[in-house]
Amino acid sequence: MKPMGAIPPYFAADEAGQLLIGGRPAEELVAEAGGTPLFVYDNNIVGTQIARFRAAMADGILLYYVVTANPYEPLLSFICRYLDGFRVVSGGELQHLQRMKLHGMPINFAGPGKQDAELEAAVAAGATISIESEGEAARAIEAGERTGVQPRLAVRVSPEFVLPGGRHGPGAATPFGVDPERVPELVQGLVEAGADWRGLHIFAAWQCLDADELIGIHKGTVALGAAIADKLDMQMPELNLGGGFGVAEMAGEQPLDLDRVAGALTETLINVPDCLAATRIAMELGRWLVADAGVYLTRVIDRKESSGRTFVVTDGGGHHLLGATGCLGEPGLGNRGIAVAGRFNAPAEEEATVTGCLCTPFDVFGDQVPLPPVEVGDLVAIFSAGAYGPTASPLHWESRPLARETLV
Repeated sequence: MKPMGAIPPYFAADEAGQLLIGGRPAEELVAEAGGTPLFVYDNNIVGTQIARFRAAMADGILLYYVVTANPYEPLLSFICRYLDGFRVVSGGELQHLQRMKLHGMPINFAGPGKQDAELEAAVAAGATISIESEGEAARAIEAGERTGVQPRLAVRVSPEFVLPGGRHGPGAATPFGVDPERVPELVQGLVEAGADWRGLHIFAAWQCLDADELIGIHKGTVALGAAIADKLDMQMPELNLGGGFGVAEMAGEQPLDLDRVAGALTETLINVPDCLAATRIAMELGRWLVADAGVYLTRVIDRKESSGRTFVVTDGGGHHLLGATGCLGEPGLGNRGIAVAGRFNAPAEEEATVTGCLCTPFDVFGDQVPLPPVEVGDLVAIFSAGAYGPTASPLHWESRPLARETLV
């Protein structure tokens, strides 16, 4: 057998042994939604994660939600009341916020390759655009002139330190952000052109579970921001430290020690240089806030034996939740927490390989994992499915239907 990732601690079963999500039986949620596959997002878990962040971090640190992680609009409507703003990376993500009438909240528009129409829409919406190059800066100024709105512009800085396993040391090339030595001149140009300069955006980590590495990233980011601010000789409105908080999804992974990270960041900010004394500090999180809140429910449609192995075939697959299958690597290396929803507390009695419906041998949710006996018609739950599911999966693979979604 191969190990699975841990099931998040928020889930339990009712008296009949059926998985409860948001206090409701999984089968009831499926019936209400009209069938499977179904993503269920528990707003109580999202709220708990936000509360954990607020309790651990120093007062005044702003929290932005990364819409890319999960743009499900009912979730955005719920989460907005507990946030300080949003981060988007496309005109489509901005439209999600506009449809939910959330574009009045602070928005940071980041990412390379912004089209002119997206720049205009961001300027008109009052979003802060994280400038990724001198050319994009010029186009953002022009977008402000065309819309008649003063553009709010930050500069994304390309740091010399990136996790995990990315760029290290000066001179490493990247399409993201502006090299630190060019930032002061760019900021001066933005101010002279009449832009509302909003500060710096430095994103240097993602899916990191190592507290020491994140602590080092935060220290380096604050030091880099201070060095740039010192050269500018003007007050920096905001320093966005990015995110990078990882989620323990796979076997053997340990959750990030949030309290250690927060305590070290507080100490760093207490000793911040004078040039950053009045600067707002922001962080942007997506996966860490919503991943554990999501459960992907898929129905077993076949059970078969092959060369002594048991295969359980479901109606879901990597076209909905690519990161939970073997489509990004060897099957079994990424086994997330899996359960039979109707027998959530039942002991494992067999070894089974849980696959999706796609015509590829890599569409595997759980490779040789321990489960209670699984039969056709059973509901299988895949956990840690609240982030980068539909937004990071090939939804049109084999022209299959989209998954349903619901918030409880």
